[in-house]
Amino acid sequence: MAERPLSPHLTVYRWAYTMTLSILHRVTGVALAFALIGFVAWLVSISLGMQAYARVLSVWRFWPAQVLLALAVVALIYHFCNGLRHLAWDLGWGYERREARTSAAVVVVATVIIGATCLYFLFRHGAGSA
Repeated sequence: MAERPLSPHLTVYRWAYTMTLSILHRVTGVALAFALIGFVAWLVSISLGMQAYARVLSVWRFWPAQVLLALAVVALIYHFCNGLRHLAWDLGWGYERREARTSAAVVVVATVIIGATCLYFLFRHGAGSA
């Protein structure tokens, strides 16, 4: 008998973009766990007073921190949209190949549109100023 993997492996199947979205869902979940650390640090700084909050806010003004913030926002939006897709699967909807591909495209388009809208309002000039 030929040696076979115990379970389906990446080398067994032809690559499909639905596989990419599945892997991306897992990656964004892990990324959001790390982003939660920054969110908690921000909340703790608020509770520690004006000076601590100003220090944390000064860090978020640098472009690398803003890139991380933008990635976290897009990861959250993608993870949410794809999570809704997974919930539909849990209800038994969208298992057919055509439906799965259509829902994948909807997730990507929704992520791009909602993400661009959120990032525009988050980073537009004068956002957050009184």
